[in-house]
Amino acid sequence: MSLTGHTSDGGSRVLVLAAGLVGAAGVALSAAAAHRGGVFTGTAANFLLMHAPAFLAIGLAGGNRCLKIASLVLLAGLLLFCGDLLARDFLGSRLFPMSAPIGGTLLIAGWVAIAVSALWRPRP
Repeated sequence: MSLTGHTSDGGSRVLVLAAGLVGAAGVALSAAAAHRGGVFTGTAANFLLMHAPAFLAIGLAGGNRCLKIASLVLLAGLLLFCGDLLARDFLGSRLFPMSAPIGGTLLIAGWVAIAVSALWRPRP
């Protein structure tokens, strides 16, 4: 099994797993935001819920190497961005300086890489 856990049909079990975990975390955090409050928690929940279908689609469809790397960049961006927002609400401090901007930049880069992957030609 490779880094992205390829299946025989070209999909990625790891990305499907990530989709499920990211989606579940998004739902749980939405509930937490509704009951506990916390603007940052709601924003983190929204970001997680927005990205879960992307991981599911990439994981099921497979795709080229650029697309799979892009999904890992997205995942890293989510961890940093959402992690910082949640740390602010639950711990009262940042994850570490610049973690949200770095995470946000990784999210943007991941989406740009997804766009670039459409231009990527598979090796013969």
